[in-house]
Amino acid sequence: MAAAAIGGVNGSASGGVQEQRAQGAAVLDLRVSELRQIFDAMDPAPFRERDLDPKAAAYIVGWAEETPKDQPLALVVHLGAPRPGQWTGAAAVGGGEPGGGAPLPEAQPSATAGDAALLGEAVREFFRGEAAGRRRDLAQLFRTGRVSLVIGLAFLAGTVAAAEILDGLIAQYSWAGLVKESLVIGGWVALWRPMEIFLYDWWPIRARARLYDRLGAIQVSLRAAGAAPVQAA
Repeated sequence: MAAAAIGGVNGSASGGVQEQRAQGAAVLDLRVSELRQIFDAMDPAPFRERDLDPKAAAYIVGWAEETPKDQPLALVVHLGAPRPGQWTGAAAVGGGEPGGGAPLPEAQPSATAGDAALLGEAVREFFRGEAAGRRRDLAQLFRTGRVSLVIGLAFLAGTVAAAEILDGLIAQYSWAGLVKESLVIGGWVALWRPMEIFLYDWWPIRARARLYDRLGAIQVSLRAAGAAPVQAA
């Protein structure tokens, strides 16, 4: 997956040597100026329980979907990535501080073991919650399927019985066969929804829950600019 910008979060999937980091895990690098950019600014929950930013979460999920299903996942968050126009150690053309000097450098955020542990737990907790949500959706879908199946079978039995009764009452008419077949077909059509649920609708939800399970066990590292990565516990 090529690098992309996600509302201030730059992401890139690592390859080669980086793919071999984290004991063979597929590695995704996210570059942010501040740690809070990863999280939903509208969520009032405590930091550990806060939802991820929707765009960042969608990017992580999209990346994970392209990895082998049995490969562990790892996320490396880089803090203090240069932004457009940010001081990089050399004077900008036509820019600089009054008097001709280079712009002053912005303070670079630091990464501590506590920050890494908090980030890792927050990311994993978010995706574990998403996995639980998908399983609740799946359970609800199966309940709907069972109720729909009972209703459909009852309706089918009723239409077949009605077709047999009408067949005896209007057998002398040329259109009697059409009425009978229409009732039977209508009864079978009532089974369309439960058949769709039990044959097709459930497996994409289960696949997404399993993907979230993998992301719920993702290894998370935090790395400040110019520093070694700090592994989350």
